[in-house]
Amino acid sequence: MPESDDLNDRDRTEGSRSSLVDDSASVERSGERPPDEAGVGRTRRRPGHRRLTAKPRELPLWQEMIVLLAIALGLAIVLKSLFLQAFYIPSASMHDTLIENDRILVEKPSYWFGEPGRGDIVVFDDPGGWLGPGERVGGNPLTKAMEFVGLYPSGNHLVKRVIGVGGDRVRCCDRRGRILVNGTPVDESDYLPEGVEPSAQEFDVKVREDHLWVMGDNRPQSADSRAHLGDPGGGLIPVDDVVGRVFVTVWPLDRAEFTDQPDVFDRVEDAG
Repeated sequence: MPESDDLNDRDRTEGSRSSLVDDSASVERSGERPPDEAGVGRTRRRPGHRRLTAKPRELPLWQEMIVLLAIALGLAIVLKSLFLQAFYIPSASMHDTLIENDRILVEKPSYWFGEPGRGDIVVFDDPGGWLGPGERVGGNPLTKAMEFVGLYPSGNHLVKRVIGVGGDRVRCCDRRGRILVNGTPVDESDYLPEGVEPSAQEFDVKVREDHLWVMGDNRPQSADSRAHLGDPGGGLIPVDDVVGRVFVTVWPLDRAEFTDQPDVFDRVEDAG
């Protein structure tokens, strides 16, 4: 009996080995790698062989410089068109808030969903004949190209303070020499130069919708809305001509500062 049991065990063992051999041969014929003793396949790599990957093609240096320059110019144009634009001050009409040759930055997002408010200092396109021949800046082709992409301060624009918006009645002056907006006197001493009166010229204007009445801080030397009362536009500028709001002076460094928003118009109520 024991010998018979041993023979049966041997037969079973041999049978198992034969089955494994047959399975391995079947797998090899099917193109698959046989599993190891634990039944889990192992990845084998021939010694000395590595997997090859395609190396990305690099641009020549001059081509990379052109691509980077094009990206930089594109970003500058987008920045100028939608967000910020640089200007310089050519005259004394905004003393002492802004003086000649100040470099300023104008921001545009404030007016994406609204219009300029009273007290804002705005830069706007010439509405027609406000800039005389001697006030226009020519510039050379290089500066014009740099101005176009926003890398050089723009000229041939005007900068003034908004005194009246659409619907307002603006007139000069009450018994104390103050300008009245919708019947409310405005104390402008916060930004007018010392000793300068609000206006030596009398006027009484109703501002049309989507237009602005603007004046320079240095009233005696500012050819603003008052000087163009007889023009076809009646001294008013269209809101669409406004480029943006002055919010910081960046040059010269000793004058670098943010532009304050005066609260002198807070008491003015909107027109009826």
